[in-house]
Amino acid sequence: MKPNVRPRDPRFSSGPCAKRPNWSLDNLKNASLGRSHRSAEGKARLAEVIDRSRAILHIPKDWRIGIVPASDTGAFEMAMWSLLGARGVDVFAWESFGAGWVQDIEKQLRIKDLRKFGAGYGEVPDFSKADPARDAVFTWNGTTSGARVADGDWIRDDREGLTLCDATSAVFAMDLPWTKLDVVTWSWQKMMGGEAAHGMLVLSPRAVERLQTYTPPWPLPKIFRMTSAGKLIEGIFKGETINTPSMLCVEDAIDGLKWAEKIGGLKALIARSEANLAAIADWVARTDWVDFLVADPKVRSCTSVCLKVVAPWFEKLSDDAKANVPKQMVKLLEKEGAAFDIDGYRDAPPGLRVWAGATVDKADLEALFPWLDWAAETVAKELAA
Repeated sequence: MKPNVRPRDPRFSSGPCAKRPNWSLDNLKNASLGRSHRSAEGKARLAEVIDRSRAILHIPKDWRIGIVPASDTGAFEMAMWSLLGARGVDVFAWESFGAGWVQDIEKQLRIKDLRKFGAGYGEVPDFSKADPARDAVFTWNGTTSGARVADGDWIRDDREGLTLCDATSAVFAMDLPWTKLDVVTWSWQKMMGGEAAHGMLVLSPRAVERLQTYTPPWPLPKIFRMTSAGKLIEGIFKGETINTPSMLCVEDAIDGLKWAEKIGGLKALIARSEANLAAIADWVARTDWVDFLVADPKVRSCTSVCLKVVAPWFEKLSDDAKANVPKQMVKLLEKEGAAFDIDGYRDAPPGLRVWAGATVDKADLEALFPWLDWAAETVAKELAA
């Protein structure tokens, strides 16, 4: 039967993610609208995002934190175009975003000394193959596959190369080993449910040294430049953004960070995400038509949780029909207002993707599960008719 209780908040999108619980536009009433981002007030607001992020995430004090254009993509492109090429590069990719970085390194930067380590959706590569003498490029959490890096033990403390980590769907939900990461990027709309526009870029002292001692062989657009006359442009890391940010988005980012502080900081954020994953795992364990795309619990994401249909009726379908099943389910759920935007990523195997980050309440997930069961049963009956 169709459930009669819907999630209080049916937004389970993997980006932009759900707003924090009890979010309201009223929380943004003090935004510095109509003011220059270069005014004292504007720069103070931007610096507040940096300072609160550092405190919540326990980022070392000598790691630079900057706000840069174009979300996580802009931040990571900025890092690759500015830092890569000095050494050989090892790139690890197991889903679409990582594959995008491979393409940029290979086709745009045209780095010849490139080693590629891949894995299929639901798996991760063999990180033990990383060479500490080379730069390493990787995502910490595969947003489109639901697979994450288990830990940073494979990264040598005495490495010569830099580690460039796209952490956009991991930061604020996973305990990142900052001293092993030389470049870390994320975006406001992932994890904390902020509005889009700008990304965050964190640089270790070793990354700063590379910037100041190495000049890439390719032209750098102005929007990517972090040095001038061989010196770091320190203003970028003090709230003086390269281009004009939305001060409304800035205020929204501050609101999310304040909420994180209020509930207990990083420890509480991780606990909420892990509790959400545990709730999904309990439901999967007692449900015969669904399973995780990621088989190994050690590398299973607690944010972008990817699910696959495993019912006998599903296995009998053609590939085209299989691909359509999740879409049919999503259409039913959206019509009922029970869940929005949970179809799997277009390049991933057919399935569902449910965001379980800290801004999602476990109670909403628990209310979602009966609706998923109903949708799967409804589609199965339609196919059998």
